Amino acid sequence: MWLSRIKDKLNTVHQSGRHVSEVFRYIGPGIIVTVGFIDPGNWAANLAAGAMFGYDLLWVVTLSTIMLILLQHNVAHLGIVTGRCLSECAYDALPRWLSRTLLSTAGLAAAATALAEFIGAAIALKMLFGIPLFIGSVLTAIVCTVMLLTNSYSKLEKVIAGFVSLIALAYLAELSMVDINWAEAGLGWVNPVLPNESMLVVLSILGAVIMPHNLFLHSEIIQSREFNKKDPEVMKKRLRYEFLDTIFSMGIGWAINSAMIILAAATFFQEGIMVEELEQAKELLVPLIGPSAGTIFALALLFAGLASSATAGMAGASIFAGMFGESYDMKDMHSRIGLALTYVPALGLILFIEDSFKALLISQMFLSLQLPLTIFLQLYLTGSERIMGEYKNRPSTAIMLWIIGIIVTGMNFYLLAVA
Repeated sequence: MWLSRIKDKLNTVHQSGRHVSEVFRYIGPGIIVTVGFIDPGNWAANLAAGAMFGYDLLWVVTLSTIMLILLQHNVAHLGIVTGRCLSECAYDALPRWLSRTLLSTAGLAAAATALAEFIGAAIALKMLFGIPLFIGSVLTAIVCTVMLLTNSYSKLEKVIAGFVSLIALAYLAELSMVDINWAEAGLGWVNPVLPNESMLVVLSILGAVIMPHNLFLHSEIIQSREFNKKDPEVMKKRLRYEFLDTIFSMGIGWAINSAMIILAAATFFQEGIMVEELEQAKELLVPLIGPSAGTIFALALLFAGLASSATAGMAGASIFAGMFGESYDMKDMHSRIGLALTYVPALGLILFIEDSFKALLISQMFLSLQLPLTIFLQLYLTGSERIMGEYKNRPSTAIMLWIIGIIVTGMNFYLLAVA
């Protein structure tokens, strides 16, 4: 009898281990998306938040991450259920003139994203090697183009996951060098306060976290995990695993964004130092916490710029291919044209940029203005029984998502009013 009990327990452990292993097979698409909200635009917003207001605005990262999880989870369901990305579904469901108009604005948003990512990586290269901004941007574009044209998706996923890991390790190293008031940080994560003159910084954090190109990207790359859609049980399991992937991946992004604010709060805010440039942040960290801090900061920024430049290119290629009813495939001409239309205009604009920090902020503003169009397009598609069948948005889900869409739209009106 005792032998059978041991055998049963071993079988239980084996089944649990196999279940955990199966879950981790589905982890990956969310990590690709996470790169988009730890990009150089986020660095600028988070460093400003921590330097100006200490730990007080950490709650904005928590709120924006919750909103992001709901939106990314919803758009991933669209990709799983239909087998088509957000761009392709718009092509199928809307009049051609309307779908191409909306998708053109999304393509411009992807190019604006690439602009910010190129600038971030170029600033890092300038910090590390003294390379001029435009040359650094061109080098970044070349590296990312080669990555996208020569790597299969599975390889690219591992490369980008590696970049995210290196960014996280860099910030862990930075945080270990400073004296952090964890009690204040813990309160900051959950206590929504609005210090004087903080509203624009709050909006910049929210706008930098929820990005339109990531919604298109997630609906595309989620399809990389093959499964039997005709089996209802398999479909339910796939949707459940996607939710775990999204929560896990967005949780990593929440931690890294929080670490940026905490680092700035524990160094710049503590010393009463204002930060207006990413290069300035690196130089100021050296006397505050040691010579290695500046190099670690620059390396983390470089990894963030490279990874997010690659995902911006993937998103732009997916959006353009979808305008012709095609899925993302870098062997296809439409995807390659989409990549060129994302990268080339961004590089052209960098030639005329004099203030790189201001350019980062302006690019984030354009993303914020386009975001409501993408959100409401997504809500129309995922709320349609014709498109989603039995998996269309439930009333409770629809209400939460529409509230998010209204909040984001309200943010834009506020930005336009104070601009």
